[in-house]
Amino acid sequence: MIDLYTWTTPNGRKVSIMLEEIGLPYEVHPVSLGKDEQFKPEFLALNPNNKIPAIVDREGPGGKPYSLFESGAILMYLAEKTGKLMPKETAARYQVIQWLMFQMGGVGPMFGQAHYFLRHCPENEPFGRERFAKEVARLYRVMDRRLGESQFLAGDYSIADIATYPWVSRYEMHRTKLEDFPNVRRWFDALSARPAVQRGMAVPTA
Repeated sequence: MIDLYTWTTPNGRKVSIMLEEIGLPYEVHPVSLGKDEQFKPEFLALNPNNKIPAIVDREGPGGKPYSLFESGAILMYLAEKTGKLMPKETAARYQVIQWLMFQMGGVGPMFGQAHYFLRHCPENEPFGRERFAKEVARLYRVMDRRLGESQFLAGDYSIADIATYPWVSRYEMHRTKLEDFPNVRRWFDALSARPAVQRGMAVPTA
């Protein structure tokens, strides 16, 4: 059993989608960011960086409870635990890892900043709005080129796709038209049709 500490954000939904895809039983513990529950001592004991998601694997290495934070690390751990959604062969494995790092270092941070400057910045801040809007468009072009030569980001469906999908699902929030990126649109629609993705995107219900 996996205890999942999460909220309704792209990073949180990565892990719930993964858990649905691999079929591991899990119990959801909502951590409301609006109520600052990520700062409670019991959550900080799991993640000192006060960010969701975090997990506790009740049957971790050695059969003992094992806690983990950082969504990318959690995806890798769950993939290795189950032998699913990340290949063992070195070249294919690092194809997945590089696209996972692309999401962690590029798509997540840049899409998040664009969301802030385009929708929530209290001041008219043209530099930030222009900078992050351009970077979002650049990242979409990178994905579109890649998905023009591969069905999924790393070849076969993998944790790289699972990590990226919840961020792309917010395309309207960072003022992107998926019609401008037809390969991303095809990929996005394919993932959106997966039952496990649909279930994972609905977690938590709170």
